Amino acid sequence: MNDAFNLNGSLALVTGGGTGLGLGTCRAIVAAGGRVVMTGRRIEPLATACAELGDAAGFIQHDLTDLATIPALVRDIEQRYGAIDILVNNAGNHIKKPAVEHTDAEFKQVLDTHVFGSFAMTRECGRGMLDRGRGSIVMILSMTSLIGQPLVVAYGAAKSALQGMVRNLATEFSPRGVRVNGIAPGWIDTAMVRKAIEGDPQRKQKILGRTPMGTLGQPEDIGNTVVFLSSPAARFITGAVLPVDGGAAIGF
Repeated sequence: MNDAFNLNGSLALVTGGGTGLGLGTCRAIVAAGGRVVMTGRRIEPLATACAELGDAAGFIQHDLTDLATIPALVRDIEQRYGAIDILVNNAGNHIKKPAVEHTDAEFKQVLDTHVFGSFAMTRECGRGMLDRGRGSIVMILSMTSLIGQPLVVAYGAAKSALQGMVRNLATEFSPRGVRVNGIAPGWIDTAMVRKAIEGDPQRKQKILGRTPMGTLGQPEDIGNTVVFLSSPAARFITGAVLPVDGGAAIGF
């Protein structure tokens, strides 16, 4: 691999790393020579993922909405594994229902994970990165931060907030050597997406029909983009939100 795309010696913290986009990201980071520590609420997927990835991976069970524990979590990771060079804010939740049926508690539940959890993790990891004068922070957004979709108002609001966070943090952190970027995935072939379109050929056709490349993406497509954004090859990129969606955001 070209050295510009190499993550040798880098340690990445990936929230929600045991399944789906998070696991695809961990695979790509390890393939690029990096090490990963993944967090998540369910210990079984984390343990399975680490067994697959081998010595380059570790995990700590953690609920991102438990904000008070995040400072101690980051300290523990850095004491056990070393300085965190890359943070991937990937963990998320999702509620699909009409906006007028959303309760305040449901709306807050989505914001707690995506917005408050991601900010707290960024703040705590960012302290060390800024002190060391280097680092990459990647927010996993969504097409709902770029285009409107029905029935996902809380999710769309949360992901749009992350987009604003990317741009504002980039102006604050980048002068001190820490780059902040976002990825807006399209429809990716994960268990969650398969469940959503299984038995609904009309929905699947609608998805593929508005995706110019005519297919679902793979989790590693997101992971490889994380690798790029965190590698020396992207040293002059910050504050960007990159759609990885087969063209869906611009499809007709």
